[in-house]
Amino acid sequence: MADQTHSAEQGSAMTTPKEHAPAQAAQGGRTPSDALSGDASPHIATQATAAKRVSSSRRLAYIDWMRGLACLLMFQDHCYDSWLTPAARDGDVFRWSRLLGTMPAPLFLFLCGISFALVTERLWERGAARDAIARQTIWRGFLIYLAGVLFRLQEYALGFPHAPWTDLLRVDVLNILGISMMLMGGLCWMATSQRVDVTRHVTIAGGVVVAALTAMVTPVLYTTHRLYFLPWPIESYIDGIHTFQAPQPWLFPIFPWIAFAFAGLAIGLFLFTDFAKRSESRTFLLLGGAGVLCGVLSFAVDLAPVHWYAVYDYWHTSPQFLLMRCGILLVIMFAAYAWCEWGWAQKGFSPVIQLGKTSLLVYWVHIEFVYGRLSILPKLRCSVPEATAGLVIICVAMLLLSIWRTEWKRKAALKKSAAAQAATSPAQRETTAVARELA
Repeated sequence: MADQTHSAEQGSAMTTPKEHAPAQAAQGGRTPSDALSGDASPHIATQATAAKRVSSSRRLAYIDWMRGLACLLMFQDHCYDSWLTPAARDGDVFRWSRLLGTMPAPLFLFLCGISFALVTERLWERGAARDAIARQTIWRGFLIYLAGVLFRLQEYALGFPHAPWTDLLRVDVLNILGISMMLMGGLCWMATSQRVDVTRHVTIAGGVVVAALTAMVTPVLYTTHRLYFLPWPIESYIDGIHTFQAPQPWLFPIFPWIAFAFAGLAIGLFLFTDFAKRSESRTFLLLGGAGVLCGVLSFAVDLAPVHWYAVYDYWHTSPQFLLMRCGILLVIMFAAYAWCEWGWAQKGFSPVIQLGKTSLLVYWVHIEFVYGRLSILPKLRCSVPEATAGLVIICVAMLLLSIWRTEWKRKAALKKSAAAQAATSPAQRETTAVARELA
């Protein structure tokens, strides 16, 4: 879900106070005496800043591309699940759709961790206080969690009186996104030290440890050591029990889902290490190779004659399956980076990147037109061609909505900038104009 974190990335991850300073100088920060002295260094700095921002934008495009891919995978999964007839569900199309549908939630959570790392790293570099960083990041996570609560309220209101009241307490992906961000904020607070590099390495280690421990305790919490004594609304946040007798794979409890966010946090901070900065392309290639290795290791451990758990379920609760999906995420990350850096992803308009910029909005809206009362096709009554046609309509509609949202934000920003410029005095505007001409 990008809307809550995308603006923070644009403002925090792409620019720093040092980058803003030259631009401010060229726009009026220089005094008339500076301009008349013939010193052109601010102009050179401004050009360097612009180039740096473009470079940062290109580097971060793969994040939006991955979010956009998650949106497309989510659309196809939801559309086929909502509209196909029971007979059509026995075919290969539905089986492949469900398999691909296992990736959007891990993608969103993994990218949440990477985005969190980008924002937090910039705050560290600016020298922001530990408590201030914690307040900002934890508060943002709480807002995402509240968005999940509001989403459930909306769905219940639109489904009333047929929707059961227990749906209000269902643990959805927005809930776990918010919880993950709050927990990551707590980890970063505990890891903060006087040196940014030490803080970074401690947080990377903490992210890996939390992800590994989460994966390892999940099978136990789902089977032999379930927390039966807890009320189901609370236990549901642990194992996704909801109102059923067993944990449900379509819900998003803390275990194992926060593991993807903490893995993303570790990877995102790793990209800021000196090793990664020396060769960005090599770093992403190594991450892609590590993803393949994770997949091989997952299968190898699964084929081992001895398992560690009394109840072993590879496809739902095992650490090996989580390792496999983390490996797939790393391979997708490398492919997205390569496509954005060397491919055609940024050769003009990219629908996938566009969707990724407004992933929270399109997630929120499309649900009602696929599962809700406003569904554009009858539920459980469509053939594969009919459902596919509906999927195309949903994709196009969500893309148009995303474009409208982006354009609206752009125009709002221009109006705000024009209003701020109009508020300056004529003398300030004249000084700024002279400085620009002479710089």
